[in-house]
Amino acid sequence: MNYQMKQKKASYLPSIHGLKPDCLSFWEVIAQSFAVIAPTTIPASNIGLIIALSGNGTWLSFLIGLIGLVFVSININQFASRSASPGSLYSYIVKGLGPTAGVICGWSLVLAYLFTAMSVLCGFANFSGSLIGHLGIHPSSITLLAIGAGISWYAAYKDIQLSAIAMLWLEGVSIVLIVLLCIIIWAHRGFALDMSQLTLQGVTPGNVATGLVLVLFGFSGFESATSLGDEAKNPLKTIPRALIGSTILAGLFFIGTTYIEVLGFSGTGISITTTEEPLGFLSQQAGVGFLGELVALGALFSFFACILGSINPAARVFFLMARHGLFHSKLGAAHAANKTPHVAVTMCSLIIFLVPTIMSIFHVPLFASMGYLGAICSYGFLTVYVLISVAAPVYLSKIGKLRLWDMVFSVVAIAFMMIPVLGSIGIPGSTMFPVPKAPYNIFPYLFLIYIVITCGWFMTKRLRSPRIVAVMQQRVEEIHARFSDVENL
Repeated sequence: MNYQMKQKKASYLPSIHGLKPDCLSFWEVIAQSFAVIAPTTIPASNIGLIIALSGNGTWLSFLIGLIGLVFVSININQFASRSASPGSLYSYIVKGLGPTAGVICGWSLVLAYLFTAMSVLCGFANFSGSLIGHLGIHPSSITLLAIGAGISWYAAYKDIQLSAIAMLWLEGVSIVLIVLLCIIIWAHRGFALDMSQLTLQGVTPGNVATGLVLVLFGFSGFESATSLGDEAKNPLKTIPRALIGSTILAGLFFIGTTYIEVLGFSGTGISITTTEEPLGFLSQQAGVGFLGELVALGALFSFFACILGSINPAARVFFLMARHGLFHSKLGAAHAANKTPHVAVTMCSLIIFLVPTIMSIFHVPLFASMGYLGAICSYGFLTVYVLISVAAPVYLSKIGKLRLWDMVFSVVAIAFMMIPVLGSIGIPGSTMFPVPKAPYNIFPYLFLIYIVITCGWFMTKRLRSPRIVAVMQQRVEEIHARFSDVENL
């Protein structure tokens, strides 16, 4: 059987989980990754948070993040080119490193996606409140949080294809508008070279490393396309391409827009680190305020797309873990008509609404909540990216496919991921890698406590029901076995 016939056979494997099979094209799959990355929200709203940490080295932080995550993508694709499921990286790590590592990955992914959704929901409420405020309308932050979470819940509950198409158009239009605006802003500055950025003026390695935590948040979610393993057309081909493509395109977009925005703010007397609508300000400076308003509207929809894009993979990780016996069986149920993990979607939507609402009740500003939740979610992604980079060569060794280059890709990916880890923790007394300011200095330890608690929960569950490990391994093997004939032919 030739390669094309193999791919065709892989494409039409039915879902064994009750989800809607063979319905998402390459562009709809890449839309999932782009939706969680939400590239337009960074230049339109969040860039000030990163520049406050990395300064003139922000573009370098994005470049390092891009290179590191390309290597992580290569490691993920060792699995994604051979198997596909709704479990995302959870099922891959169970296969490569065993159930305990898989559970750590699963809980890390759940935290990462949910906190991404919470952070972006805060951004949605903050940004929409600011836009509506210009019209003299001032809804409460809780109302705006409810609207964002409610609309996202409905789209994720109803139809994955509806979700994908909505995310594709919302993000695509926003990106085009921002690229156009940035070209105009740069032209307004005479296409000048910003030597303070290019020479990293006033930048230390610690600045770059600390900023990488939020940079990782900017990129995070590129791997979420792996959660569409049952629903993607030709998943063994479509998903790996979506991972690499979304990472590279988002990275180039981030580097270019960051450079232009920092250049645009230079000499204005206004700090980009405290400006909640930087592109709106720069569009006024360039005399195209109407385009800034269009970008703001596009960014608002991008926030929504990211919330929706985060609910989808979070729900599917819960869904598969529940089907492995780790959670209540109802979380592993698929809607009979919609063929979506509707119970898991509903639970995730409720969680992402409640946490920001509680923070709002305690008067934590939405803009600050967005930064805090975004930083915390980065540790979940970091953990998963390190685990998958360790799991890839172990898995390849088990199946007799390990090469020297695979080991190199693994080591390089882990080395790159260690940079934001070091930047987030810091070294006491070090000027190169200082301990981050409060409350960012405690976030790594809160995440560590979370991992200890969830691991303890799994160990307890394992002692009470030893069979659960065998069930996990059996179910993951069943998923991989469906594609093994395609791989071996």
